[in-house]
Amino acid sequence: MPIEVLLTQSVEKLGEPGDIVRVADGYARNYLFPKNVATLPTPHNVNRFKKVRDARELELKKREEWAKSVKTKVDGFVLTFQRKSHDEGKLYSTVRREEIVEQIQQQLGIEIEKDRVGLGAHQIETLGTHPVKLALYKDIAASIRVVVEEEKHAS
Repeated sequence: MPIEVLLTQSVEKLGEPGDIVRVADGYARNYLFPKNVATLPTPHNVNRFKKVRDARELELKKREEWAKSVKTKVDGFVLTFQRKSHDEGKLYSTVRREEIVEQIQQQLGIEIEKDRVGLGAHQIETLGTHPVKLALYKDIAASIRVVVEEEKHAS
């Protein structure tokens, strides 16, 4: 028999703190309540978590605005790296996420977490132009290009 519970923490595929959701009685008793991720939706609890929910919504709104602002600044941006290469343009030293976020920080003054740089499971290992996605927030992403050129030797 389903019951209503008030979430006190974020629960994937169920809701955010302050949400009142219907769940199976056993799920609430055996999982949500013992792990302190939900409580009964008494008027006191609802009011208490309304404040938490409002603060969280404000934070999420700020993050979304930040992501939109960053997208307009970095979308289409080109970063250039110099690398030594050997046979067929393969690099001796790859271009890593850390270097990409460091260059964005230095050139644009924008801090982006390295795990938001979408290189997939690989790093940039060849000369040339490489498209890179920056996952900024939920469905907001920016596209940049990373150009890797042959390092010039000092003569």
